[in-house]
Amino acid sequence: MDEIKNYDEAVEVIKLAILRSQYDAAKSVNEKQLMLYFAVGKYISMNSRKGFWGKGAIDTISEKLSNELPGLHGFSPRNLRYMRSFYEEWKILDRAPGGILALASAKTEDDLQNELWHLQVPNEDAFPAEEFLSIGFTQHRTIFEKTKDVDERCYYIRRCAYEKYSVSELKESILREDYKHQGKLSNNFIRTINTGRQALKAIDVFKDEYLLDYINVEELSSRDDADIDEKVLENAIVHNVKNFILTFGKDFAFVRNQYHLDAFGENQFIDLLFFNRELNCLVAVELKKGKFKTSYLGQLQGYLSVLDGFEKKPHENPSIGLILCKDMNKSYV
Repeated sequence: MDEIKNYDEAVEVIKLAILRSQYDAAKSVNEKQLMLYFAVGKYISMNSRKGFWGKGAIDTISEKLSNELPGLHGFSPRNLRYMRSFYEEWKILDRAPGGILALASAKTEDDLQNELWHLQVPNEDAFPAEEFLSIGFTQHRTIFEKTKDVDERCYYIRRCAYEKYSVSELKESILREDYKHQGKLSNNFIRTINTGRQALKAIDVFKDEYLLDYINVEELSSRDDADIDEKVLENAIVHNVKNFILTFGKDFAFVRNQYHLDAFGENQFIDLLFFNRELNCLVAVELKKGKFKTSYLGQLQGYLSVLDGFEKKPHENPSIGLILCKDMNKSYV
């Protein structure tokens, strides 16, 4: 029994070390993402608000970015506008002369830090700089959309950082008007991480849609080798799309990979989208490296509903979906 107990203790020690390391890594990536979004937001604000760009520029830039970087997520027209708002709501922090141009030309990490992220506030000691960089962009977006006063925003930034609030917990806190009934905040949570449960809650803060898009991986706690394989498979198909279409049969026209659907406030991406001239309809193809699961059908049906509701032309027939799997139980399917 003592031997089993010792093993359990060893597992706890190693697990906590792993989770703390994962938290530090996620926090570092989150900080760099916020720096990028702030810089991109500034660049868009300066060019779009002063009339240097024409109408529809943000939509065009988003589309071109997607073409230049296939599979890029997080830079839809709506998200680019969120970045602009992020900068404009916090431009009191900005005194960086180079902006996004400095980011593009920075040669070292120090260059990037010096050029882009200089905090400039009336009372810098009172501004939660460390906490500002340790919460996700979705939390930031929620705060600047639902609050206007700088002191109130700083309060909720601290609250998110110390209590490791999820977005739903943050919204509830704002709805309760905790700022107006505030008590003493707890000490910095991450300095007192001493259990696996606390560490998991801390890491959970970084399961942010924007951060996940930025680093181009699935959720930190549920990433699967099959997801990576599917991306490799997709890229191989895209690079050899002519042969792939010929295996489908004639009359298929390739539209694009990672086709962006933006409906009901949700960003979704179809692995491959085709149009079939004979059937006169869009054909969505989802690539699954592993064995068939019934959940794939629900995901695909959601894509087809959005395609028919938002993308289908009046003269076209309802969209069709295909799931390509490596393996399946034929009777079950």
